Amino acid sequence: MQPEKEFIHLLNQHQKIVYKVCNLYMDLHSDREDLFQEITLQAWKAYGNFRGDAKFSTWLYRVALNTAITFFRKDKKKPDIYSTDTMPEKVEENIDPVEEQVKAMYAAIGELSKIDKALVMLYLEDYSYQEIGEMMGITANNVAVKMNRIKLKLKEGAQKQLDTM
Repeated sequence: MQPEKEFIHLLNQHQKIVYKVCNLYMDLHSDREDLFQEITLQAWKAYGNFRGDAKFSTWLYRVALNTAITFFRKDKKKPDIYSTDTMPEKVEENIDPVEEQVKAMYAAIGELSKIDKALVMLYLEDYSYQEIGEMMGITANNVAVKMNRIKLKLKEGAQKQLDTM
């Protein structure tokens, strides 16, 4: 199979990985689309160096995360523009407690560093510490230590969010 066709086939099989990374790092739909294109471009540029030592999905996660972090840094330098058109007219008063907890947890995840967000995302995808370490370029023990610290941060952050709701 030609490298272009093989790459497209593999990318189509694993495009959910790219979407998850885009959703984690970008809030606006248009920004997610831009990031998706950038990840695809960077993956294609790097595909010639893919040796197959790791699974394609592992390699793609690594490319996607590295690209997202770089893209996120560039995006943060842009000034924030807010529109009053997107402001809610009425605040909901009867919110389900479970839904409130989920929102609080996502808000707490949003407060994490870029690297910590990536670790949480991979953890929530049920990757082992060993696999996460391979994707992130760190040891499994380092992943375990970081995840313990992140869990504490998330617990505190989610509680703060709930207290302000």
